[in-house]
Amino acid sequence: MSFAAPFPAPFGATPSGLPVERWTLRSASGVEAAVLTYGAVLHSLRVPGPERRPPAEVVLNLPDVKHYATHGAYLGAVVGRFANRIAAGTFTLDGTRHHIPGNDRGNSLHGGADGFDRRLWRAEPCERPDGAASVRLSLDSPHGDQGFPGSLQVSVTYTLASDGSLTLDYHAVTDRPTPVNLTHHAYFNLSGNPDRGVLDHLLTVDAASYLPIDETGLPLPGAPAPVAGSPFDFTRARRIGARIADTDEQLARAGGYDHCWVLDDRDRPCGEGRSALRRAARLEDPGSGRVLEVHTSEPGLQVYAGQQLDGGFGDLLGRRLGAHSGLCLETQHFPDSPNRPDYPSTVLRPDQALRSRTVLGFPHLTAVAR
Repeated sequence: MSFAAPFPAPFGATPSGLPVERWTLRSASGVEAAVLTYGAVLHSLRVPGPERRPPAEVVLNLPDVKHYATHGAYLGAVVGRFANRIAAGTFTLDGTRHHIPGNDRGNSLHGGADGFDRRLWRAEPCERPDGAASVRLSLDSPHGDQGFPGSLQVSVTYTLASDGSLTLDYHAVTDRPTPVNLTHHAYFNLSGNPDRGVLDHLLTVDAASYLPIDETGLPLPGAPAPVAGSPFDFTRARRIGARIADTDEQLARAGGYDHCWVLDDRDRPCGEGRSALRRAARLEDPGSGRVLEVHTSEPGLQVYAGQQLDGGFGDLLGRRLGAHSGLCLETQHFPDSPNRPDYPSTVLRPDQALRSRTVLGFPHLTAVAR
Protein backbone atom coordinates (compact mmCIF):
# COMPACT_ATOMS: atom_id res chain seq x y z
CA MET A 1 0.00 0.00 0.00
CA SER A 2 1.13 3.57 -0.60
CA PHE A 3 2.29 5.71 2.27
CA ALA A 4 -0.30 8.45 1.75
CA ALA A 5 -2.92 9.77 -0.66
CA PRO A 6 -1.76 12.51 -3.04
CA PHE A 7 -2.26 16.04 -1.80
CA PRO A 8 -1.88 19.52 -3.35
CA ALA A 9 -0.10 22.64 -2.17
CA PRO A 10 0.18 26.12 -3.76
CA PHE A 11 3.17 26.64 -6.05
CA GLY A 12 3.01 30.20 -7.29
CA ALA A 13 1.17 31.36 -10.39
CA THR A 14 1.42 31.34 -14.16
CA PRO A 15 2.63 34.46 -16.01
CA SER A 16 -1.05 35.41 -16.42
CA GLY A 17 -1.68 35.09 -12.69
CA LEU A 18 -3.48 31.73 -12.51
CA PRO A 19 -2.64 29.62 -9.45
CA VAL A 20 -0.41 26.58 -9.86
CA GLU A 21 -0.55 23.50 -7.61
CA ARG A 22 2.12 21.02 -6.62
CA TRP A 23 0.77 17.51 -5.96
CA THR A 24 2.86 15.14 -3.85
CA LEU A 25 2.69 11.34 -4.07
CA ARG A 26 4.40 9.04 -1.57
CA SER A 27 5.12 5.33 -1.55
CA ALA A 28 5.89 2.77 1.15
CA SER A 29 9.22 2.14 -0.59
CA GLY A 30 10.38 5.66 0.32
CA VAL A 31 9.97 7.09 -3.17
CA GLU A 32 8.30 10.50 -3.35
CA ALA A 33 7.11 12.26 -6.51
CA ALA A 34 5.75 15.77 -6.96
CA VAL A 35 3.83 16.99 -10.01
CA LEU A 36 2.95 20.55 -11.05
CA THR A 37 -0.28 21.56 -12.76
CA TYR A 38 1.88 23.85 -14.91
CA GLY A 39 3.07 21.77 -17.87
CA ALA A 40 2.15 18.55 -16.00
CA VAL A 41 5.77 18.81 -14.86
CA LEU A 42 7.36 16.07 -12.79
CA HIS A 43 8.91 18.54 -10.40
CA SER A 44 10.55 16.06 -8.07
CA LEU A 45 11.33 12.36 -7.90
CA ARG A 46 13.17 11.37 -4.75
CA VAL A 47 14.47 7.80 -4.73
CA PRO A 48 16.37 5.98 -1.96
CA GLY A 49 19.60 4.19 -2.70
CA PRO A 50 20.19 0.48 -2.20
CA GLU A 51 19.92 -0.94 1.32
CA ARG A 52 17.67 1.91 2.49
CA ARG A 53 20.22 4.62 1.86
CA PRO A 54 18.72 8.13 2.03
CA PRO A 55 16.67 9.32 -0.94
CA ALA A 56 18.09 11.73 -3.49
CA GLU A 57 16.53 13.89 -6.20
CA VAL A 58 16.89 11.99 -9.50
CA VAL A 59 15.25 14.49 -11.90
CA LEU A 60 16.41 18.00 -12.70
CA ASN A 61 14.05 20.74 -11.59
CA LEU A 62 13.58 24.50 -11.38
CA PRO A 63 12.75 26.66 -8.36
CA ASP A 64 9.53 28.35 -9.50
CA VAL A 65 6.93 28.68 -12.25
CA LYS A 66 8.63 31.75 -13.70
CA HIS A 67 11.67 29.66 -14.60
CA TYR A 68 9.51 26.93 -16.16
CA ALA A 69 7.68 29.56 -18.22
CA THR A 70 10.85 31.13 -19.59
CA HIS A 71 13.41 28.32 -19.96
CA GLY A 72 13.75 26.39 -23.20
CA ALA A 73 14.62 22.92 -21.95
CA TYR A 74 11.17 21.39 -21.23
CA LEU A 75 12.41 20.18 -17.84
CA GLY A 76 10.09 17.44 -16.55
CA ALA A 77 7.15 18.48 -18.73
CA VAL A 78 4.60 16.53 -20.75
CA VAL A 79 5.07 17.76 -24.31
CA GLY A 80 2.58 17.78 -27.19
CA ARG A 81 0.40 17.96 -29.18
CA PHE A 82 3.23 16.40 -31.18
CA ALA A 83 6.46 15.54 -29.39
CA ASN A 84 9.72 15.88 -31.31
CA ARG A 85 9.94 17.51 -34.75
CA ILE A 86 7.66 18.03 -37.74
CA ALA A 87 9.53 19.07 -40.89
CA ALA A 88 8.98 22.75 -41.71
CA GLY A 89 5.98 22.59 -39.36
CA THR A 90 3.79 21.28 -42.17
CA PHE A 91 1.93 18.06 -42.91
CA THR A 92 -0.97 16.87 -45.04
CA LEU A 93 -3.80 14.90 -43.44
CA ASP A 94 -6.70 13.52 -45.48
CA GLY A 95 -5.85 15.91 -48.32
CA THR A 96 -5.65 19.09 -46.21
CA ARG A 97 -2.37 20.88 -45.57
CA HIS A 98 -1.70 22.10 -42.03
CA HIS A 99 0.98 24.43 -40.75
CA ILE A 100 2.50 24.57 -37.24
CA PRO A 101 4.70 27.61 -36.55
CA GLY A 102 8.37 26.68 -36.52
CA ASN A 103 10.32 26.99 -33.30
CA ASP A 104 13.46 24.93 -34.02
CA ARG A 105 15.56 25.62 -37.13
CA GLY A 106 12.42 26.03 -39.20
CA ASN A 107 10.77 22.89 -37.86
CA SER A 108 8.04 22.52 -35.27
CA LEU A 109 9.39 21.05 -32.03
CA HIS A 110 7.30 19.56 -29.19
CA GLY A 111 4.01 21.03 -30.41
CA GLY A 112 5.17 24.54 -31.24
CA ALA A 113 6.16 27.60 -29.23
CA ASP A 114 3.05 27.35 -27.03
CA GLY A 115 2.92 23.61 -26.48
CA PHE A 116 1.42 21.56 -23.67
CA ASP A 117 4.51 22.21 -21.52
CA ARG A 118 3.34 25.83 -21.12
CA ARG A 119 -0.29 25.11 -20.27
CA LEU A 120 -2.15 24.94 -16.97
CA TRP A 121 -3.57 21.45 -16.46
CA ARG A 122 -6.45 20.42 -14.19
CA ALA A 123 -5.58 17.94 -11.42
CA GLU A 124 -7.68 15.45 -9.48
CA PRO A 125 -6.72 12.53 -7.24
CA CYS A 126 -7.56 9.03 -8.45
CA GLU A 127 -8.79 6.26 -6.20
CA ARG A 128 -7.19 2.90 -6.89
CA PRO A 129 -8.10 -0.49 -5.41
CA ASP A 130 -4.43 -1.26 -4.72
CA GLY A 131 -4.06 1.95 -2.70
CA ALA A 132 -1.37 3.41 -4.95
CA ALA A 133 -1.05 7.19 -4.92
CA SER A 134 -2.38 8.58 -8.20
CA VAL A 135 -3.21 11.97 -9.70
CA ARG A 136 -4.72 12.71 -13.12
CA LEU A 137 -3.92 15.92 -15.00
CA SER A 138 -6.22 16.93 -17.87
CA LEU A 139 -6.04 19.49 -20.65
CA ASP A 140 -8.35 20.66 -23.45
CA SER A 141 -6.60 21.63 -26.68
CA PRO A 142 -9.03 23.43 -29.04
CA HIS A 143 -9.32 23.00 -32.80
CA GLY A 144 -6.58 25.05 -34.46
CA ASP A 145 -4.35 25.04 -31.38
CA GLN A 146 -0.85 25.85 -32.74
CA GLY A 147 -2.30 24.93 -36.16
CA PHE A 148 -3.34 21.37 -35.31
CA PRO A 149 -6.78 20.21 -36.48
CA GLY A 150 -9.44 18.93 -34.09
CA SER A 151 -10.32 19.54 -30.48
CA LEU A 152 -8.27 17.22 -28.29
CA GLN A 153 -9.01 16.17 -24.73
CA VAL A 154 -5.85 14.76 -23.20
CA SER A 155 -4.83 13.47 -19.78
CA VAL A 156 -1.78 12.02 -18.11
CA THR A 157 -2.11 10.03 -14.89
CA TYR A 158 0.86 9.70 -12.57
CA THR A 159 0.64 6.62 -10.31
CA LEU A 160 3.23 5.81 -7.65
CA ALA A 161 3.08 2.14 -6.61
CA SER A 162 4.19 0.58 -3.35
CA ASP A 163 7.38 -0.76 -4.98
CA GLY A 164 8.37 2.80 -5.96
CA SER A 165 7.62 2.51 -9.67
CA LEU A 166 6.05 5.56 -11.29
CA THR A 167 3.59 4.92 -14.13
CA LEU A 168 2.52 7.53 -16.67
CA ASP A 169 -0.75 6.71 -18.44
CA TYR A 170 -1.67 8.94 -21.38
CA HIS A 171 -5.18 9.17 -22.82
CA ALA A 172 -6.58 11.35 -25.59
CA VAL A 173 -9.71 11.65 -27.75
CA THR A 174 -10.48 14.02 -30.62
CA ASP A 175 -13.48 15.23 -32.63
CA ARG A 176 -11.62 15.13 -35.98
CA PRO A 177 -8.45 13.46 -37.28
CA THR A 178 -5.23 14.88 -35.87
CA PRO A 179 -1.66 13.68 -35.26
CA VAL A 180 -0.84 13.09 -31.59
CA ASN A 181 2.50 12.14 -30.09
CA LEU A 182 2.91 12.64 -26.34
CA THR A 183 6.03 12.15 -24.28
CA HIS A 184 7.61 13.05 -20.97
CA HIS A 185 10.71 15.24 -20.90
CA ALA A 186 12.28 14.44 -17.52
CA TYR A 187 16.06 14.82 -17.20
CA PHE A 188 17.39 11.97 -15.05
CA ASN A 189 20.50 12.03 -12.90
CA LEU A 190 20.56 9.05 -10.56
CA SER A 191 23.48 10.38 -8.53
CA GLY A 192 21.29 13.14 -7.11
CA ASN A 193 23.97 15.72 -7.94
CA PRO A 194 23.73 17.62 -11.25
CA ASP A 195 27.33 18.77 -10.80
CA ARG A 196 28.46 15.18 -11.37
CA GLY A 197 26.63 14.92 -14.68
CA VAL A 198 25.57 11.69 -16.36
CA LEU A 199 28.49 10.82 -18.60
CA ASP A 200 29.60 8.12 -16.14
CA HIS A 201 26.11 6.60 -15.94
CA LEU A 202 25.73 3.23 -17.66
CA LEU A 203 23.02 3.09 -20.33
CA THR A 204 21.38 0.13 -22.04
CA VAL A 205 18.88 0.72 -24.88
CA ASP A 206 16.90 -2.24 -26.15
CA ALA A 207 17.22 -1.30 -29.80
CA ALA A 208 19.27 -2.66 -32.68
CA SER A 209 18.73 0.44 -34.84
CA TYR A 210 18.21 4.19 -34.64
CA LEU A 211 17.12 7.05 -36.89
CA PRO A 212 20.01 9.09 -38.32
CA ILE A 213 19.25 12.81 -38.62
CA ASP A 214 19.98 15.75 -40.87
CA GLU A 215 21.46 19.08 -39.75
CA THR A 216 18.09 20.21 -38.33
CA GLY A 217 17.39 17.09 -36.28
CA LEU A 218 14.94 15.46 -38.72
CA PRO A 219 15.23 11.75 -39.58
CA LEU A 220 16.92 11.12 -42.90
CA PRO A 221 15.00 9.35 -45.67
CA GLY A 222 15.29 5.60 -45.76
CA ALA A 223 15.48 2.77 -43.29
CA PRO A 224 16.78 3.00 -39.71
CA ALA A 225 20.52 2.47 -39.31
CA PRO A 226 21.96 -0.44 -37.33
CA VAL A 227 23.71 0.56 -34.12
CA ALA A 228 26.27 -2.26 -34.27
CA GLY A 229 29.82 -0.96 -34.28
CA SER A 230 28.75 2.68 -33.88
CA PRO A 231 28.69 5.13 -30.94
CA PHE A 232 24.93 4.45 -30.84
CA ASP A 233 25.33 0.84 -29.75
CA PHE A 234 23.93 0.59 -26.22
CA THR A 235 22.63 -2.96 -26.63
CA ARG A 236 24.90 -3.71 -23.68
CA ALA A 237 25.53 -1.37 -20.76
CA ARG A 238 27.99 1.34 -21.72
CA ARG A 239 29.11 4.62 -20.22
CA ILE A 240 27.18 7.46 -21.83
CA GLY A 241 30.42 9.37 -22.20
CA ALA A 242 32.40 6.47 -23.64
CA ARG A 243 32.03 7.52 -27.28
CA ILE A 244 30.07 10.77 -27.13
CA ALA A 245 33.15 12.72 -28.28
CA ASP A 246 33.94 10.37 -31.19
CA THR A 247 34.46 11.83 -34.64
CA ASP A 248 31.07 10.86 -36.07
CA GLU A 249 28.83 12.86 -38.39
CA GLN A 250 25.68 11.95 -36.49
CA LEU A 251 27.15 12.99 -33.14
CA ALA A 252 28.40 16.23 -34.71
CA ARG A 253 24.96 17.11 -36.08
CA ALA A 254 23.35 16.86 -32.63
CA GLY A 255 26.34 17.92 -30.55
CA GLY A 256 26.12 14.48 -28.91
CA TYR A 257 23.15 12.18 -28.43
CA ASP A 258 19.75 13.52 -29.47
CA HIS A 259 18.36 10.70 -31.60
CA CYS A 260 15.42 8.31 -31.70
CA TRP A 261 16.18 4.63 -31.14
CA VAL A 262 13.84 2.13 -32.82
CA LEU A 263 12.83 -0.20 -30.02
CA ASP A 264 12.99 -3.94 -30.52
CA ASP A 265 9.62 -5.63 -31.16
CA ARG A 266 8.25 -2.26 -32.25
CA ASP A 267 5.93 -3.76 -34.88
CA ARG A 268 3.43 -5.22 -32.44
CA PRO A 269 -0.10 -3.80 -32.87
CA CYS A 270 -0.21 -0.43 -31.11
CA GLY A 271 -3.57 1.09 -32.03
CA GLU A 272 -6.47 1.74 -29.72
CA GLY A 273 -6.04 0.17 -26.33
CA ARG A 274 -2.34 -0.58 -26.78
CA SER A 275 -0.97 -1.39 -23.38
CA ALA A 276 1.60 -4.16 -23.86
CA LEU A 277 4.93 -2.98 -22.46
CA ARG A 278 8.46 -3.57 -23.66
CA ARG A 279 11.62 -2.56 -21.85
CA ALA A 280 13.16 0.43 -23.57
CA ALA A 281 16.18 1.30 -21.44
CA ARG A 282 18.13 0.72 -18.26
CA LEU A 283 20.14 3.49 -16.61
CA GLU A 284 22.62 2.83 -13.78
CA ASP A 285 24.72 5.10 -11.61
CA PRO A 286 27.65 3.04 -10.28
CA GLY A 287 28.41 5.61 -7.62
CA SER A 288 25.04 5.58 -5.87
CA GLY A 289 23.87 2.12 -6.90
CA ARG A 290 20.57 3.51 -8.19
CA VAL A 291 19.04 1.84 -11.21
CA LEU A 292 16.20 3.05 -13.44
CA GLU A 293 14.39 0.83 -15.93
CA VAL A 294 11.99 2.31 -18.48
CA HIS A 295 9.18 0.18 -19.93
CA THR A 296 6.79 1.54 -22.55
CA SER A 297 4.09 0.79 -25.08
CA GLU A 298 5.65 3.30 -27.51
CA PRO A 299 7.77 2.23 -30.52
CA GLY A 300 10.62 4.72 -30.07
CA LEU A 301 12.93 6.22 -27.48
CA GLN A 302 14.51 9.65 -27.94
CA VAL A 303 17.77 9.74 -25.99
CA TYR A 304 19.03 13.24 -25.29
CA ALA A 305 22.18 13.74 -23.24
CA GLY A 306 21.44 17.34 -22.26
CA GLN A 307 24.34 18.89 -24.18
CA GLN A 308 22.42 22.12 -24.77
CA LEU A 309 21.97 22.88 -21.07
CA ASP A 310 24.25 25.87 -20.62
CA GLY A 311 24.21 26.60 -16.91
CA GLY A 312 22.00 29.63 -17.48
CA PHE A 313 19.58 28.54 -14.73
CA GLY A 314 19.74 26.60 -11.50
CA ASP A 315 17.69 24.00 -9.65
CA LEU A 316 15.85 24.21 -6.33
CA LEU A 317 19.16 24.18 -4.47
CA GLY A 318 20.75 26.80 -6.70
CA ARG A 319 23.04 24.37 -8.52
CA ARG A 320 23.64 25.39 -12.14
CA LEU A 321 22.33 22.97 -14.75
CA GLY A 322 25.11 22.63 -17.29
CA ALA A 323 25.81 20.34 -20.21
CA HIS A 324 25.16 16.65 -19.49
CA SER A 325 23.75 17.30 -16.03
CA GLY A 326 20.76 15.13 -16.93
CA LEU A 327 19.68 12.50 -19.49
CA CYS A 328 16.28 12.40 -21.22
CA LEU A 329 14.69 9.04 -22.08
CA GLU A 330 11.63 10.15 -24.05
CA THR A 331 9.25 7.31 -24.96
CA GLN A 332 7.35 8.32 -28.09
CA HIS A 333 6.53 7.72 -31.75
CA PHE A 334 9.10 8.60 -34.36
CA PRO A 335 9.95 12.21 -35.30
CA ASP A 336 8.17 13.69 -38.32
CA SER A 337 5.74 10.76 -38.46
CA PRO A 338 2.97 12.88 -40.08
CA ASN A 339 5.23 13.20 -43.13
CA ARG A 340 6.61 9.67 -43.09
CA PRO A 341 4.15 6.98 -44.26
CA ASP A 342 6.87 4.39 -43.61
CA TYR A 343 6.63 5.09 -39.85
CA PRO A 344 3.91 3.87 -37.47
CA SER A 345 0.95 6.24 -37.77
CA THR A 346 0.36 8.92 -35.16
CA VAL A 347 -3.07 9.91 -36.52
CA LEU A 348 -5.87 9.79 -33.95
CA ARG A 349 -9.43 9.68 -35.32
CA PRO A 350 -12.77 10.41 -33.63
CA ASP A 351 -13.70 6.73 -33.32
CA GLN A 352 -10.46 5.95 -31.45
CA ALA A 353 -8.85 6.70 -28.12
CA LEU A 354 -5.14 7.08 -27.61
CA ARG A 355 -3.83 5.03 -24.71
CA SER A 356 -0.14 4.90 -23.97
CA ARG A 357 1.84 3.82 -20.92
CA THR A 358 5.37 4.33 -19.66
CA VAL A 359 6.67 2.87 -16.38
CA LEU A 360 9.71 4.16 -14.52
CA GLY A 361 10.91 1.36 -12.25
CA PHE A 362 13.73 1.15 -9.73
CA PRO A 363 14.92 -2.47 -9.49
CA HIS A 364 17.36 -1.73 -6.66
CA LEU A 365 14.33 -1.03 -4.42
CA THR A 366 12.58 -4.35 -5.01
CA ALA A 367 13.98 -6.00 -1.91
CA VAL A 368 13.05 -2.95 0.18
CA ALA A 369 9.43 -2.94 -1.00
CA ARG A 370 8.83 -6.57 -0.11
